[in-house]
Amino acid sequence: MVALNLHAYLPRSRANGPGLRAVVWVQGCALGCAGCFNPETHSAAPREVVDPAALAARIVRDREVEGVSVSGGEPLQQAEALLAFLQQIRASSELSVLLFSGYTLEEIGALPLGSEVLARTDVLVAGRYDRRQPLGRGLRGSANQRIHLLTNRYHVEEVEATPPLEVAIGPDGQITLTGVAMAA
Repeated sequence: MVALNLHAYLPRSRANGPGLRAVVWVQGCALGCAGCFNPETHSAAPREVVDPAALAARIVRDREVEGVSVSGGEPLQQAEALLAFLQQIRASSELSVLLFSGYTLEEIGALPLGSEVLARTDVLVAGRYDRRQPLGRGLRGSANQRIHLLTNRYHVEEVEATPPLEVAIGPDGQITLTGVAMAA
């Protein structure tokens, strides 16, 4: 079984893509973007190892979310597990998929399984974070990052209208700050 090294999971968010979305943050990133606002996701050491199909099933059961956003860490550094997760999402639902990656679209296309991941993604926010070009809106942490609409599910205006910041309070009282305004 291929497993996904998970950093965190938020069942519902409005600050990580259009509409109400589940958010999956993967653990592990070797890109080393200076000033990254999520450095606790960089270590590839196992954090919470999950079955991608089980995680997908959990998300699909929530009939109120319209999609799932995958961030990190760097999701493409777990390409096999990411693909298994996205295959399950697509096979069992009409949920949209938004993927954040530090890789460019061209780099992803050249990665093993990259084109298969892209084939199951509606929106890609791509490019390494550059702290010299802070933006913190429209799902882009820095101005060099690009939004790629890989299907006709959304318009760029819908993606850019995503709220830049959100405070989520879990049932255990844990507070999660999320959104691209955290980068600026």
